[in-house]
Amino acid sequence: MDAYELITRNADEVVTDEEVRELAADPDGKRAYVGYEPSGVLHLGHLLTANKLIDLQDAGMEVVVLLADVHAYLNGKGTFEEIRETAERMRAQFLAYGLEEDKTEFVYGSTYQLEEEYVLDLHALELETTLKRAQRAMAEIQGGETAKVSHVVYPLMQALDIEYLDLDLAVGGMDQRKVHMLAREELPSIGYESRPCLHTPIVADLTTGEGKMSSSAGVTISMEDSTQELEEKVNSAFCPPTRNPEGDLENPVLELFEYHVFPRFESITVERPEKYGGDLTYESYETLAADLESGELHPADAKGTLASYLDELIAPGREKLRELRG
Repeated sequence: MDAYELITRNADEVVTDEEVRELAADPDGKRAYVGYEPSGVLHLGHLLTANKLIDLQDAGMEVVVLLADVHAYLNGKGTFEEIRETAERMRAQFLAYGLEEDKTEFVYGSTYQLEEEYVLDLHALELETTLKRAQRAMAEIQGGETAKVSHVVYPLMQALDIEYLDLDLAVGGMDQRKVHMLAREELPSIGYESRPCLHTPIVADLTTGEGKMSSSAGVTISMEDSTQELEEKVNSAFCPPTRNPEGDLENPVLELFEYHVFPRFESITVERPEKYGGDLTYESYETLAADLESGELHPADAKGTLASYLDELIAPGREKLRELRG
């Protein structure tokens, strides 16, 4: 797989393809980032973008993980002391999950976001951005909360981060798209270049196939989960024998295979007794999905296999959490 394929694998959107192709032509030393609010234990939402960061490292790029403590404070996630304790746990979990320590730079937002130059640039950006535009950028991240002044400052800071972290590529889930579009539109107004961006998919709710998987609502899988808890969650997951069975419903079991398992394993083996056809080995997601749709692969066997591979992926992070908690 060449650098462009690695960089764009499993991306929902690349803005723009021409810019990313240029980046992929000479990726060594180029810098990409994802920003995370330190607000708890890593879950599959975090790990989907972490998989993309691993792809970018494999393509030769340097990775910056912004531990966005100021953003978390603005979003009401606790005191700075509480947020930083969470951030250090998250840092350890990311490394346990598979990010290469010597190719990953972890940065606290507070190390530069409180400096005079950054604050003055933030005010300059506030002068260039309408309230309506800032609210639109933050809407998907904010959810149903009543808007506060901090919520409209938040996306402007994200835009500035792209400049201040000296980045060549901004990465985030599709819920970050409006923020990245704001950055591309508004950064040039204060004298900075726009950057390309890449958006990863949002996995559907595990039990319904609707909306998105969320740690604040519904069921998600996190590094806190024991093997048994993980198995129970996967076994209860919505898994019809079609990829998009009806309307807006998705198949979260297939999505987890596509975005979490196949990017990290060269092949997947479904273990079955001989009387049910024996083991099945898959080297591509499309083949597994086709077998599920045809009936060759039973949903129960797919779920059991998914739980096993997900458990292997999160086990190092689970162990790291135990160490940190004593």
